Amino acid sequence: MHVRQLIPQDQSAWHALWQGYLRFYKTELAETVTESTWQRLTDGGRTMFAFGAFSPTEELLGIAHCVYHASCWTLGDYCYLQDLFVKEEARNSGVATALIEAVYARAQADGASRVYWLTHETNDTAQKLYEKLAHRSGFIQYRKVLSF
Repeated sequence: MHVRQLIPQDQSAWHALWQGYLRFYKTELAETVTESTWQRLTDGGRTMFAFGAFSPTEELLGIAHCVYHASCWTLGDYCYLQDLFVKEEARNSGVATALIEAVYARAQADGASRVYWLTHETNDTAQKLYEKLAHRSGFIQYRKVLSF
């Protein structure tokens, strides 16, 4: 397995995993949102990026989406690992760990001060992995949706 930044040619494979991720969280997005997300992830800008974990035969096994943003607490940006998804048949094989470690390396190379992410409180499987790779902050998220 190898991890690399996603490129425009990966769109159809990414789309299938993105749809799997949305199903996992029992949600749907308009195709215009999905298309905009893909464009922002692969436009070469510094604000957002995506990694893919690929099998030796170049099958996309997992994805990670990240967003950089400024912070009032540090000089360097924070890197928000917004989405992480691994195909069911590739879970427990090191794919998620490899993706997170690739995000750590990229964020450090880009001068970020922190990498952080959220997971649903019922996602016990993911939390077991995350406890090995990072520290739980103890903060609780609140949100008000204004629009999509």
